[in-house]
Amino acid sequence: MSTSPAASGSGSMTDTAPPSLCDRAPHVPADRLVAEMVPPPRFDSVRFDTYIPDPNQPSQTEAVRILEGFAAGLGGAHAVGGGKRGFLGLGRAKAAKAPAGPRGVYLDGGYGVGKTHLLASLWHATPAEPSLKAFGTFVELTNLVGALGFQQTVQTLSGHRLLCIDEFELDDPGDTVLVSTLLGKLVDAGVALAATSNTLPGKLGEGRFAAVDFLREIQGLAAQFRPLRIDGEDYRHRGLPEAPAPFTDEEVRTAAYATEGASLDDFPSLLAHLAKVHPSRYGALTDGLKAVCLTDVQPVPDQSTALRLVVLADRLYDREVPVLASGLPFDRLFSEEMLNGGYRKKYFRAISRLTALARDAKGLVG
Repeated sequence: MSTSPAASGSGSMTDTAPPSLCDRAPHVPADRLVAEMVPPPRFDSVRFDTYIPDPNQPSQTEAVRILEGFAAGLGGAHAVGGGKRGFLGLGRAKAAKAPAGPRGVYLDGGYGVGKTHLLASLWHATPAEPSLKAFGTFVELTNLVGALGFQQTVQTLSGHRLLCIDEFELDDPGDTVLVSTLLGKLVDAGVALAATSNTLPGKLGEGRFAAVDFLREIQGLAAQFRPLRIDGEDYRHRGLPEAPAPFTDEEVRTAAYATEGASLDDFPSLLAHLAKVHPSRYGALTDGLKAVCLTDVQPVPDQSTALRLVVLADRLYDREVPVLASGLPFDRLFSEEMLNGGYRKKYFRAISRLTALARDAKGLVG
């Protein structure tokens, strides 16, 4: 196998073509879905003391204080799950009653104010072994239920100290009911909860706060959550330069050949391939990549394709994979109709994250 010139420092193209995402069709076993329910690589090292509150937003400092106390309160024996179970370990635990008061916190704020940073910091700060804590997006949690079945998912997670759910999706009523029912079972088992969410379609202030919608949609679980409002602007654009303009096709291809671990695809083909891969596998789709290079970026043609791209953008952002592209800039991916519709918060988040990854990729050229 030839050595990448990026690694050797020559900076010239190799004869070996970069891998294509379109050639990948990963299979993800159920046990991997469980084992990977930890903060993504981007948030491996975040802690409460690495969160830099905006001095103009006192709610950010207050949220850190409250979450530190919440984490400290999760120490000691499992509230309910530490008791004896029935034959073969199944059945409801018979331990002491869970402590009074909310067993969950809900981080309420617009995209880019650091909710995921705080959620991951809570996971890291909770005094329990990693195997007793779970962290995942709403989509990853619904995928786990699909892979294991509802009852097995309850049994798998009910021994945990904490479950963190990022981007709780309120725009899918069926999945909202499913996950709300699951969380009710876990609360009964003594599992503490923490969540962030998006907003319901058609709501004013959709880029801002969703606590009322969230608490209404989870119905009987509302009393278990303490909302923490986090004001602020999107930190990814706070004092940062504008997103770089797209590069030429030739520049992107040259960088892909010269960068070890880079993939190379034309954008329309990648969008077509995403339709053939379940979104639960998009993380595995990017395994081992150091950069994603895309030529001919065009407007996304329809909503189903757009939502798949949102999931891929999330997985790339979580893994800190730079994205180098030619064609249209990322802020022109989605139509005005999409940006004004019920999923607009998802699309703005994807634009924000892809823009950040495009900045990270500037050093691949030249």
